[in-house]
Amino acid sequence: MVRKYTYLLFPLLLLLWSCTESGGEQRMLLQQSAYSYGDSPDTLGLSKATFAGGCFWCTEAYFERLKGVERVESGYTGGREERPTYEQVSSGETSHAEAVRIWYRPNVISYRELLEVFFATHDPTTLNRQGPDVGKQYRSAIYYHDEQQRKQASNYMRSLEDAGTFRNKIVTELKPAGKFWIAEDYHQDYYRNNPDDPYVISIAKPKVLKFEDSFRSKLKDNYLNQ
Repeated sequence: MVRKYTYLLFPLLLLLWSCTESGGEQRMLLQQSAYSYGDSPDTLGLSKATFAGGCFWCTEAYFERLKGVERVESGYTGGREERPTYEQVSSGETSHAEAVRIWYRPNVISYRELLEVFFATHDPTTLNRQGPDVGKQYRSAIYYHDEQQRKQASNYMRSLEDAGTFRNKIVTELKPAGKFWIAEDYHQDYYRNNPDDPYVISIAKPKVLKFEDSFRSKLKDNYLNQ
């Protein structure tokens, strides 16, 4: 199911693609899924975090820019269905969310710092929606990998609520991590590999540039002079 969103930009009416419809030609050519949910040998010794915060093209781009983050994988998690595909998830046919799995060095960047970035780069108060992307597949969620992560995430959310950081109540789900299904190859590094995509230009790029400005001290060196 293909969805389109119409944006009114005075005085022009501009039709933009959402995360679920950009790159249509690529989807026709690349329907295969990695169907992988295990840990890779080259991630041994690294810690992992899993977040869902809307379209994974944006979320992946944020975290891969951080010092101490070695790998970010876009994929699907939080649902019951085995071997989900992008077409199924993006159309809302499954109970999965678009998410990212982050492999990082805790001696360089902490889980709390990842939480800080997560809550600063999406709206955790909108239920099943991030900007133009609507549906439970775009829900805000933290999937913790151990009890320490659960406590840190719970405490961090409570601190945000107590400080009145957001006008509305945080609706981010906090659940144990389950199987993480790595998305089809063409979704990996989508922001970097598809700079001319309408969604990247109109939605993702402004967000990523804002992120880079806000978290400049945490960026990898190769992103500082772009």
